[in-house]
Amino acid sequence: MASSFSAGAFSANKNMDGVWQAMEQLRSTFDKRAGTRVGRGEVRTAVLALLAEQPMHGYQIIREIEERSGGSWKPSAGSVYPTLQLLADEGLVSAEEANGRKIYSLTEAGRAVASDETTSPWESTESATTNRFTALPKAGVDLAHATAQVNRTGTPEQVKEAVAVLEEARRRIYSILAKD
Repeated sequence: MASSFSAGAFSANKNMDGVWQAMEQLRSTFDKRAGTRVGRGEVRTAVLALLAEQPMHGYQIIREIEERSGGSWKPSAGSVYPTLQLLADEGLVSAEEANGRKIYSLTEAGRAVASDETTSPWESTESATTNRFTALPKAGVDLAHATAQVNRTGTPEQVKEAVAVLEEARRRIYSILAKD
């Protein structure tokens, strides 16, 4: 039985494996991950800002932070619950048991502290295009999509030109890090 692939097509497909592996590595690099690390103060500020709006339980707080940050920041339970305990120890929040869950709310002292905060951690004074949690990963994924499109439908000359552009882009990106 004859194969539907010519020897040249098989060789091209074999070469494509490396391209697809590189594309998958790029994509996985920029996948959103739970528990993106931020400073301890950021979790505290976020918890205070959310509780200033309404009482919540811990997992509500986690979901709200993830939603409001556009999915770029999802604090872990291991950072939110100790923060809630610390705030309770400081007298800034209180907890009541309701339906088998602890519902946290701000005390008067907590309201005073929360009102002193001018912005929430998910609200940045920077524009969305300069937000490192969203802009750079999006640009990388967009580049990966464009590269895949050229690879699938481009002529050999177009693929060669795209490779040269990508190599130049890589050099220029590293040069950004080399600057003082």
